[in-house]
Amino acid sequence: MKLEGKTAIVTGAGRDIGRACAMRLAEEGANVALNYFSSSEGADSAVAEITAAGGKAFALQGDLNSQAGVDALVARTVAEFGGVDILVNNTGGLIARKTIAEMSLEHWNAVMDLNLTSTFLMVKACLPHLKSGAIVNIASQAGRDGGGPGAVAYATSKGAVMTMTRGLAKELGPDIRVNALCPGMIDTDFHNIFTKPEVRKNVENASPLKRQGSPEDIGNLVAYLASEESAFITGANIDINGGMLFS
Repeated sequence: MKLEGKTAIVTGAGRDIGRACAMRLAEEGANVALNYFSSSEGADSAVAEITAAGGKAFALQGDLNSQAGVDALVARTVAEFGGVDILVNNTGGLIARKTIAEMSLEHWNAVMDLNLTSTFLMVKACLPHLKSGAIVNIASQAGRDGGGPGAVAYATSKGAVMTMTRGLAKELGPDIRVNALCPGMIDTDFHNIFTKPEVRKNVENASPLKRQGSPEDIGNLVAYLASEESAFITGANIDINGGMLFS
């Protein structure tokens, strides 16, 4: 197993991409700390599956826009597993589709906090314990192409995550590698809520691979970037979109 003896924190791990990342890291032998905000059922079932398979994991509810929530997650991880080797920053979301004309400052700040500030807080809190290892940020194809209708704030925040990834790679190397993923259309609740079925079908038909991605597709790439198999990759924002956008 590529990650045996390592400890990973996965934020937003109660469902979809975050849960798939946690499960995949555990399959590779990592101890996993799963953060969730409201998806307790998914996080708890993931912990049950991991422990039943002989792994080690716990789930902890927390708001990662708050210093208290971040500190509690990192402190428990260190207390239970002795340190941190891998950080997967998956917490994020669109909240609502709003054009600039109809957007309030409160909405703008909420989106920035959810996607960008939470990443900053988690990286900063983990650094004293992350002497070597890997950080993987979940950005978005929206960070490259500006996103769909009403997604300016979301796209901007994810573009900032991409830039933070590059800066952190320079600042934290050579001991810590920092990369990000830019997922396209992935079959998750994000698109169940915010994207019309006909739009999703159009994207499927237009993509070279003729399908939406799965959370497991993302989990597989995260596990690779967390392992020494990707030892010469840092500062990369890697597209994973079925060929819908080439950068």
